[in-house]
Amino acid sequence: MKAFIFGVIVTIVAIIAGVYFYFSSGSAPVATSAQAMPFEKMLANKALHARVEKEMPKTVPIAADDAAYAAGAQIYRDNCAICHGLPNQPKTGIATGEYPAPPQLFQGKGVTDDPAGETYWKAANGIRLTGMPAFDKSLSTTQLWQVSLLLANADKLPANVQQTLAAPLQAAPPEPKQVPATPPKRRGRRG
Repeated sequence: MKAFIFGVIVTIVAIIAGVYFYFSSGSAPVATSAQAMPFEKMLANKALHARVEKEMPKTVPIAADDAAYAAGAQIYRDNCAICHGLPNQPKTGIATGEYPAPPQLFQGKGVTDDPAGETYWKAANGIRLTGMPAFDKSLSTTQLWQVSLLLANADKLPANVQQTLAAPLQAAPPEPKQVPATPPKRRGRRG
């Protein structure tokens, strides 16, 4: 029996040492272009869904109306669109470079099949090990709900809200100014 317990302890220590070596030796993938670690996606998704299911609000404290959608559209454009996109527009450079890739919320079904409380939880708390920040310190509870309702109802938004979302995210950047390669020589007399 002592040999069995000793074997279990040695095995556990060896596994811990192996995991430590894997990370400390620089073998773990950390670049956004690298393949995911074994079981990384499955474990992260399982933990996220369990936590959200446990903590997300079950009721929505504001009305899902045109005013909420309009406010949500502007908040979304200002805070979310850079990563999560706008209808019928290409991904931004930021969204293209993120890992894991942020979902494009106006392509396909987006999150229209998720309860608004789930989107609220994710926007308020952020999601660890992704580029999703927590907005609970920069947006009010009402603003978070407005965005959540907008996204939950993205497939049935009024025309004015669709127009707000359809405008390009930003104008084309101005052409760079031509800067002379060498500074101009000063003219004048030395005396």
